[in-house]
Amino acid sequence: MTSQIRAIILDVGNTLRLVEKDPEFQAEAKQQLVNLVGAPYTPDDFVELLEERYAVLRKRAKNQWIEASEKEMWTKWMLPDYPEDKIAPLSSVLTRKWRDRDGRRVARHDVKDTVIELHKRGYTLGIIANTVTETEIPDWLEEDDLTDYFKSVILSSKVGVRKPGTEIYEIAARELGCKPEECMYVGDNPHRDIEGAQKAGYGMMIIIHEPATRAKYPTPSEFVPDKTIHNLSELLDIFPALVTE
Repeated sequence: MTSQIRAIILDVGNTLRLVEKDPEFQAEAKQQLVNLVGAPYTPDDFVELLEERYAVLRKRAKNQWIEASEKEMWTKWMLPDYPEDKIAPLSSVLTRKWRDRDGRRVARHDVKDTVIELHKRGYTLGIIANTVTETEIPDWLEEDDLTDYFKSVILSSKVGVRKPGTEIYEIAARELGCKPEECMYVGDNPHRDIEGAQKAGYGMMIIIHEPATRAKYPTPSEFVPDKTIHNLSELLDIFPALVTE
């Protein structure tokens, strides 16, 4: 099965990076949300209001498999009662602080070495991520000197569609210059990651076992991965160097 794979495409949240709780960091993010827009609320009250609005936006995204841009998210959904000309220029930093309220996002210990080795072995690498941010993942790749290893980074907030819809997988395959059957996808959520990849005709799907995801989605999906791994570096045991003719 692995012999036909030429492109390895990875999820980010709970696959390449995990969220670490940091109360001081999270409190500062909430305070900055208030400060950025001059909201007449305490940080906790403001976040509670935004959580209610965010839930509506997420329900729409998940039901329709679409994603709002950062600008649309903040001007139309999160802060529609504020002047658009004030909020629109702040949308990117607001999204980053909104994400930071959950904690720090840190790469798994074996991400960098695994990515570099897979690239060295001849695989074309890409990312497909459902995310509301347009800058956080590219910035992280740049900070960790990983940008050049990924030929394509497909973010739902940029392309407007999201997993498990097949379109986002098809976009990635086209950008990587591969047929779907030559692509393999690694994610943590069988309800979203594996379903979309299988429906898009990807040649192989791998789940990385992540307790946080399993706690949220305890019921097994009808979409079964080809393999399950516990560490990203296990990909190196599955995918040998490509043979070049």
